[in-house]
Amino acid sequence: MTREVRRDIVKKLRTNRQIRAREIRLIGGGGEQLGVMPIEKALQLANEQNLDLVEVSSTSVPPVCRLLDYGKYKYEQTKKERKARRSQRASLLKEVRIRPRVKEHDLETKIRAARKLLEGGDKVRVFVVFRGREITHPELGLNALQKVTDDLRDIGVLDGSPSLDGRIMSLVFSPVSVRQTKEADVKEKDLDAEA
Repeated sequence: MTREVRRDIVKKLRTNRQIRAREIRLIGGGGEQLGVMPIEKALQLANEQNLDLVEVSSTSVPPVCRLLDYGKYKYEQTKKERKARRSQRASLLKEVRIRPRVKEHDLETKIRAARKLLEGGDKVRVFVVFRGREITHPELGLNALQKVTDDLRDIGVLDGSPSLDGRIMSLVFSPVSVRQTKEADVKEKDLDAEA
């Protein structure tokens, strides 16, 4: 049986009596500089204000400490980290497989699937699989990939050219970023205004 160990998001900082330096540079609760002072005096100030003495920079000489509510600080940092992780999204490489002699309607279905993936922010690898003697006609695969490229040009950027690796011919599309789309719209409006 394995136990899941919870990993702390916020790094541990030394607080109060855990601070080892004799002298520290102290920053007040509001961010004001209180100067260099012995650790005992700083601990006394922290107790008077019902705050914790937290070492924020241990590498500087003397170490920099701050007066703050450490529990509240950890809570806020954890919230920020989680929000940052939520907004971060790894771009995944999804695959769409077609055959060299694919019919028009089936190809359109595959193109719609690739379009949906690109709109979702994923990279898409479209590949043609050749079976048996189909490999003697690579132009069939190129034609299918050209049709896909033409249909996805507005929403995806082509990464490289078609590559043939054994019996698989493939292309990789990256989603067009929102910024690039907006820039293109601005350029079109400028051209329309000049005409």
